[in-house]
Amino acid sequence: MIKVSEDAKKKISNLMEEEGFNSLQDFVRVGVKSGGCSGLSYELKFDKSKADDDKLFEDNDIKIVVDKRSVLYLAGTILEYSGGLNGKGFVFNNPNAQRTCGCGESFSL
Repeated sequence: MIKVSEDAKKKISNLMEEEGFNSLQDFVRVGVKSGGCSGLSYELKFDKSKADDDKLFEDNDIKIVVDKRSVLYLAGTILEYSGGLNGKGFVFNNPNAQRTCGCGESFSL
């Protein structure tokens, strides 16, 4: 299960609208790929379709799809958004990550 904070929900909804997506019917695709300073990095993009082997989660009125390979890495993650002068943008608070890099965009298990 992936959770979405209230701030992340607002930012996702705004960005989806700006890019021609509908936050009520389209998806946020979250995944993990090899790379980054700690070994694995997060992917976040919008998608209009769901593959047969994707897992679908919905939290805070945001539909999230995750490919089956990434589900184990992301279980229990909370997607947050930090704006402002010192804001980092989207932040993945992942309880499975044993080590993260300084920028918060990569992790290792």
